[in-house]
Amino acid sequence: MPQEKAKEPLRIGLFVGREWSWPPAFIEEVNRRGEGVIAEYVKIGGTAMNEPCPYRVIVDRISHEVPYYRSYLKNAALQGVKILNDPFMWTADDKFFGASLADRLGVVSPKTIVLPNREYVPGIVHDESLRNLEYPMNWDRIIEAVGGFPCVLKDAHGGGWKEVYVVHSKEELIWRYNSTGLLTMVLQEFIRWENYARLMCLGQEDVHVMKYDPSQRLYHEQHDFSPELHDRMVKDALTLCIAFGYDMNTVEFAIKDGIPYAIDFMNPAPDMDVNSLGRKHFDWMVTHMADMTIKLANSKAATAERYFWGKSGKKSTKTKA
Repeated sequence: MPQEKAKEPLRIGLFVGREWSWPPAFIEEVNRRGEGVIAEYVKIGGTAMNEPCPYRVIVDRISHEVPYYRSYLKNAALQGVKILNDPFMWTADDKFFGASLADRLGVVSPKTIVLPNREYVPGIVHDESLRNLEYPMNWDRIIEAVGGFPCVLKDAHGGGWKEVYVVHSKEELIWRYNSTGLLTMVLQEFIRWENYARLMCLGQEDVHVMKYDPSQRLYHEQHDFSPELHDRMVKDALTLCIAFGYDMNTVEFAIKDGIPYAIDFMNPAPDMDVNSLGRKHFDWMVTHMADMTIKLANSKAATAERYFWGKSGKKSTKTKA
């Protein structure tokens, strides 16, 4: 009798940048399990339209910095791949929309206002192209909207604590704003936190709660949150991740008077480095990312399911006579 052909393994692809600890540990963890799923680095170099994708799942940790990767991932979504995280949502989100969504969902977050850009691309003629903008800006109204000083000026699309300024006066605020160039900035209420948490959320169901000190960029091995506070943060974090559709995200809470303020919750390429996390948290990231991606590889989940073009299937381009 002819031998039955061996089943091809399902493949998990990984896009990474300048990180050296988590990616190889994750790949080794997936591959050593022998569950019919293999993980590897994606290798590409020029992609044809509607090109098939060999991966069942792709973990994306760098396309926000490499536009070609983002284009590849959108095409991969069209092919039925499950992508962590959804490149369409990741392209569209910003801290102001996030603050508005959190407020709509009943998650406590700092008062936030988005500001007009300080500078614009060539071709924008200020007195012709920007007729919808108030000028001069009403700084007193803006400051009052976030509760006064101190307050925080930050890049609406930024991460990694880049372009984040705590300001203490109108003069300092305007000075910082005048240096922001083409960035879109938000101004946010400053929360004088007494405790701080960072929660890693995977698969919109698996949450790892960590005590974190943002002033020292330090993760504590153990946390001291009460059961009630712990459960509230987990609930709020999952509410946000489900709303955004993120399967890999960290949500940060600044805790004041026992109330967790969701202060930063759009981190679709979260910190997974052993040197910052410490061994305990790092090992959790490795094993639970492997759990989630293997589960997704064996499922029918697809990023395209969230969109009309993904649900509609192939449509004929022919028109009736």
